[in-house]
Amino acid sequence: MLSAMQRLNEFHFYSFWYVFRDPTPNLSADTLPISAAFMCYFSPASMSKALQSCTKPLKDNSSSQLCFVLHLPPFSGGDSSSTTTGSASPVPNSYDSLEGGSYPGTYFTQLLINIQCYVYSAFWRHLKNLTQPILRPDPSSNLTFLLPHISTQPQSQMCSAGSYPFGTCNFNVSLFISRVLQSTVCRHAQSASLSAEAGLQDRLLPLTRRVQPNWLSAFPFPNMSQLSAALGGLSGVPELEVEALRPVNLLQERNLLPHQPLDAPEPNLSADLKKANCSPDTFRCTLTNIPQTQALLNKARLPLGLLLHPFRDLAQLPVITSNTIVRCRSCRTYINPFVSFLDQRRWKCNLCYRVNDVPDEFMYNPVTRSYGEPHKRPEVQNSTVEFIASSDYMLRPPQPAVYLFVLDVSHNAVEGGYLNVFCHTLLENLDKMPGDTRTRVGFITFNSTIHFYNLHESLSQPQMLVVSDIDDIFIPTHDSLLVNLKESRVLVRVLLTSLHSMFSQTRETHSALGPALQAAYKLTSPTGGRVSVFQTQLPTLGPGLLQSREDPNQRSSTKGVQHLGPATDFYKKLALDCSGQQIGVDLFLLSSQYSDLASLACMSKFSAGSIFYYPSLHHVHNPAQLDKFQKDLERYLTRKIGFEAVMRIRCTKGLSIHTFHGNFFVRSTDLLSLANINPDSGFAVQMSIEESLADTSLACFQSALLYTSSKGKRRIRVHTLCLPVVSQLSDVYAGADVQAITCLLANMAIDRSISSSLSDARDALVNAVVDSLSAYKNTVSNIQQSGLIAPAALCLFPLYVLALLKQKALRMGTSTKLDERVFAMCEFKSQPLQQIMHAVHPDLYRLDTMSDQGALHLNDCIVPQPHLLHLTAEKLTREGAFLMDCGSVFYLWIGKCCNDVFIRDVLGCPNHASIPPSMVSEAQTFIRHNVTYLPLCVTQDDATAKTSFFQHLVEDRSESALSYYEFLLHIQQQMSK
Repeated sequence: MLSAMQRLNEFHFYSFWYVFRDPTPNLSADTLPISAAFMCYFSPASMSKALQSCTKPLKDNSSSQLCFVLHLPPFSGGDSSSTTTGSASPVPNSYDSLEGGSYPGTYFTQLLINIQCYVYSAFWRHLKNLTQPILRPDPSSNLTFLLPHISTQPQSQMCSAGSYPFGTCNFNVSLFISRVLQSTVCRHAQSASLSAEAGLQDRLLPLTRRVQPNWLSAFPFPNMSQLSAALGGLSGVPELEVEALRPVNLLQERNLLPHQPLDAPEPNLSADLKKANCSPDTFRCTLTNIPQTQALLNKARLPLGLLLHPFRDLAQLPVITSNTIVRCRSCRTYINPFVSFLDQRRWKCNLCYRVNDVPDEFMYNPVTRSYGEPHKRPEVQNSTVEFIASSDYMLRPPQPAVYLFVLDVSHNAVEGGYLNVFCHTLLENLDKMPGDTRTRVGFITFNSTIHFYNLHESLSQPQMLVVSDIDDIFIPTHDSLLVNLKESRVLVRVLLTSLHSMFSQTRETHSALGPALQAAYKLTSPTGGRVSVFQTQLPTLGPGLLQSREDPNQRSSTKGVQHLGPATDFYKKLALDCSGQQIGVDLFLLSSQYSDLASLACMSKFSAGSIFYYPSLHHVHNPAQLDKFQKDLERYLTRKIGFEAVMRIRCTKGLSIHTFHGNFFVRSTDLLSLANINPDSGFAVQMSIEESLADTSLACFQSALLYTSSKGKRRIRVHTLCLPVVSQLSDVYAGADVQAITCLLANMAIDRSISSSLSDARDALVNAVVDSLSAYKNTVSNIQQSGLIAPAALCLFPLYVLALLKQKALRMGTSTKLDERVFAMCEFKSQPLQQIMHAVHPDLYRLDTMSDQGALHLNDCIVPQPHLLHLTAEKLTREGAFLMDCGSVFYLWIGKCCNDVFIRDVLGCPNHASIPPSMVSEAQTFIRHNVTYLPLCVTQDDATAKTSFFQHLVEDRSESALSYYEFLLHIQQQMSK
């Protein structure tokens, strides 16, 4: 579908009349006395100047009416009959009108939208005089231009059902125009008073009740919903598409944050396909309008990629048990809601377009218990499904749930207090760990030697086996170190109860982590499973020993950061060996000293594991972090898990995936090996367009995750995402998902900082903003005014990039420990989008002024919905209380003059002066229901602990970073070069 701009450039110039006249009861443009008429043949570039001249007389007569007369040229299109889709189309012919079919009649609507875009500035000043917009064809034009599909039919057939794609309905042109104008009113009335806004609405709403001109009465125009469906399913184009492209002067409009957290943009699809589409919490694309060619993508200067959260916790998940899993014979795509059924026996793949046969078993619908309706089966009705896989999807019998814990028991570990917390937490959650009667557990402890524990059910108490030869590690016995949890539960509990006291008096300070990992690999190789490593210091003995590489004097350097990569390949090689045997390694680093996380993290990165970091954990000096460790560990032990998993991402023919981000091992070009998969892991991929997508109106993406559940069932979780394909640059910008773009760029910047330098990564982020806004200014926006102009869809892009530059992972000039920086990088690479965005740009709310207006009612609870605030100290007051949600922690900032009643009700303290200097409490949140616990750090406006709170106020200037306004000026300066 061509955009309005291209239509205007391709067709004739149009006569555009603003008629200034006295009000007369009988509306007839031929007979009304006209005081002044102004006509101007216009091009898009000259319209603004023309409007200024033609609306000037309105200032002299407030009682006059402003009429809107549009002369339409004769339309000389091709054959107006319905076109058929070629073999390359992913949808049947009946879908053409729903998914971007290029009907000539859509030009009428696009022309109106274009006029709205160009004239609203001048039109707004005189909108109060508008009472009757009139749409009239030129006498010499073809009257049936608006309905090209019936132009060759007799008038008696024009209103018959099915004679044109809109169907039989009634449509008021004045209603349609008023809807277009109302979208303008709603945008601009924000700066006007409420009374003025109400008055404008009162003037516009009567337009919907006026009688349409006689020459239109013969044509049953479609209503708004039917027109939207006919326009390729672009529901709400005047509101969504035009609003997304609305030019925003970032230097003038300071309050850009929405009142509530930003939602993912909706793809411009029909209502049916929107309903069937994959949730953006699971599958999200940086561009919800896919460019037709790589050249068009290059012009937009925006990245194309996907962000996935494939194993996230779901409230509802259709589980399908079938002897036959229907897949495309060519590309192996799983059948999904976006395939097309040519008939009951054949379906066309929506990725490679091959026609496949429908198996006999698929003809039966287990939900309705009916036969002969394959298109109503649950796998064709839901974009997220899970199949129970057959033996065809197994290389071996499904493995049991195997959990091996590798524990540092050196002096540092015992003195910090983590070991005691670990033992108590595991004891409390031993029965809650995912698994079945085959679940197996084992324990290894280490300091300068390696300790194994014989937990055979025949023993009366656990038996410790010590191996001191750490240079050539071996397993002392193979049949009683990983034991069945059900059979040896008593011994496991005895061991956990006594483990802390066994090492409470140790003075051993060395750490043989490498040999302990080698032992864990040998122990779990026969089955696969999960290895949980708890480390409290730099490894100092045996294979994998490391030396300190951090220079504390360089933590605030502005010249660059060294040692972001591993010092040795020992841990990467070991991780790849583990991945080959379906062993995932999770790392808990609990150290206040440098431990070279850049090297240790490799064991989790390449085995699809997770990384947790607690830099100052101590049971006396930092009990808050000990509490966080305990809650994180509880979640870790009880969350669901998938074993021996692989994931493949498929996409429409013409698209290709070239880079993956996350924790995994790439087994082939598009197959990720995931020894373990958990619901808190996220992935990202970068894509390119290798072949033109001109033959299709939809692009589809499908991820398939094959895994073994903790119950020993082989399952396949499939997610399918469908997005429209566009040919215009303006549509690409209108469909930009600024949060997804930010997260993908963050992943790319992390890779760049390791492969090149941190300075290059930071420059690349700034250039991403400069390039995209420059491309928009030079190709889409025609506004000549000075300032920094961005489309509304990208108005938060500079703010998010500035926030990225101030994160621990990427900031320079601010003191940042090397391990903390590396951990922040690991978080960006492995977390889902929602967690990343909370870390990059936290949500800030004021709590003491909340009301029940707009509150949510959940489970008999009223949850207020306060407005989001910009992250600047300007929004803070001494009388207020402000909550900041950073994803992994809440901050509650209490002003010195905050109301005592609020302090007493929320914190249990009588007044501000009685709040402890360092107060941490537990917080429950209804916003992110999958996080059951987050620490709440209470800070005061005169407390030293407020430093961490103020570091998240990204719009303010810091000692080494620009403020948001200064950053915008910097972007503008770079664009002018």
